[in-house]
Amino acid sequence: MRRSIYADHEAYDEINITSMLDLAWVLLVVFMIAVTASVQGIKINLPKAGNTPSLAKPHTKAISIMADGSFYLDAYPVSMEQLETSLRQYKAADPELPVVVKGDAGVQYQSVIMVLDLLNRLEIHQLGLVTSRLVK
Repeated sequence: MRRSIYADHEAYDEINITSMLDLAWVLLVVFMIAVTASVQGIKINLPKAGNTPSLAKPHTKAISIMADGSFYLDAYPVSMEQLETSLRQYKAADPELPVVVKGDAGVQYQSVIMVLDLLNRLEIHQLGLVTSRLVK
C-alpha cells in the first residue's frame, strides 16, 4: 500500500486553542503591568521629617498596684484620693487620656476593682491592663 504524499497535509477539523490562550494570558499580563506603571496619581509636596526624636512626653499614665495594696501613678506613690485628683487634672488637660493599670500578681482583687471604678467615675475609657507574657 502506497501512501500519498498529500496525506500529511490534510485539513484539520478542530482548532487548537492552546496557543491562542497562551497569547491571551501574555497580553493580559502585559496590559496589567502597563496600566499600573502608567498610573502616577496626584503630585503632592510632602513635608520632610527630621531625624531627631520627638521631645513630646508620652501622655499615657500608668497606675501600678503593689502587692501590699499601695498605689503608684507613673513612678510616684499616691493615695487613692491623690490618684483621683491627679487623674482628674490629667483628664481636664487631655479628654482622651489613655491609662494602663499594672497590678501585682499577689494584689487583692478589690484594689484593682477600686482603681477600675475610679476610672469609670472619671469617664476614662481608654484603658489597658498590663500582664506579663506567658512563657511556654
